[in-house]
Amino acid sequence: MVRLLRPLVRGRTYTRLLHMWVPMAGVSVWLWIAPGLPWVPLLVLVPLGLLPRVREAEVMQARLLLTPDETEPDFATRPATAWRDRWRTVLWLELRTLFGGVVAFGTLWLPVTAYALAARTVGHETEDLPVVSGPPDWLFGLLAPLPLVALYALVAGGGAALTAVARRLLGPSAAERLAAVEERTEQLLERTRIARELHDSIGHALTVAVVQAGAARAANSPEFTERALAAIEETGRAALEDLERVLGVLRESQRPASARPTLTDADRLLESARASGAAVDAEVTGPLEALPGPVSREGYRILQEALTNVLRHAGAVPARVRVAAGDGLLTLEVRNPLPDGGPAPGRGSGLRGIRERAALLGGRADTGPDGDGDWQVRVELPLG
Repeated sequence: MVRLLRPLVRGRTYTRLLHMWVPMAGVSVWLWIAPGLPWVPLLVLVPLGLLPRVREAEVMQARLLLTPDETEPDFATRPATAWRDRWRTVLWLELRTLFGGVVAFGTLWLPVTAYALAARTVGHETEDLPVVSGPPDWLFGLLAPLPLVALYALVAGGGAALTAVARRLLGPSAAERLAAVEERTEQLLERTRIARELHDSIGHALTVAVVQAGAARAANSPEFTERALAAIEETGRAALEDLERVLGVLRESQRPASARPTLTDADRLLESARASGAAVDAEVTGPLEALPGPVSREGYRILQEALTNVLRHAGAVPARVRVAAGDGLLTLEVRNPLPDGGPAPGRGSGLRGIRERAALLGGRADTGPDGDGDWQVRVELPLG
């Protein structure tokens, strides 16, 4: 019994009742002006519902009054651009108005009927309320609660039914649901890209700083220590710039991707590796400044991760870097001697990130021993 009466103490029961009353404000004014033409308001709703922004207004009312306690109700979030969605809005307006008329009539006359039945039970006259007629009878007393039960069912059940209809007619269409899924997918891909940006940039800076600090302590030379500290300072400053750039992407969704570093900034990576003690032999050929933006940006990150892996797993060893652009292909190659007894390369997130970046651009990445005692990272990215 308590569960059955629970809707009476819920606020949404009465906000839904208000939602059902709202259309009757305009209809009652029209019926007062022209009571012989009750169908005119329904006719006016047809062109009104075809306006794209009307669905937004109806959704706003539905969110506020039909589902006030739901944080993410299943309603459309955009204007109705497709004709199918516009006609759904028209149908919703018609049903809402008709249902509002039924509810308005019921909430007015059902309590009156209950009062009239109770009044006739004790013999009171109800000439001003000619709902019930006849001599006083105890049977009227038994029937008096029925209009109140009907009123309760109309208010509580009608609100729930109208909410279900609203979800159906004001909810997103199949095309809009697909667009929402695609938008969500894009957001997840952007988060993944940002995670890779942080991993590559900050990981590279920390690796360089660790290698530099260890080399400076082992060298026991003030001159080398000064150079190492300068390299750590420069690498840290570059990492802070990258971090600020990535945070800018989070703060500004429309921030241009061109703000990210490209292969034309590769000298910064090579000098950072050399300052860490690695003898880097670099060969750069082809017009890097003419590379497509995505290829150049991802190529920079691939080269950064490859050099970071050299410093992290092999230390200050000689490394050969080749960057070649031409014939519709960008080739990145990094080779270094394998450390004796060092950790087995190829199992970390760095190499996995290199392969993922290459795959996203339709390229390929080969990593592993080359048979001559060296470890190689070779990436080929198509330019078109």
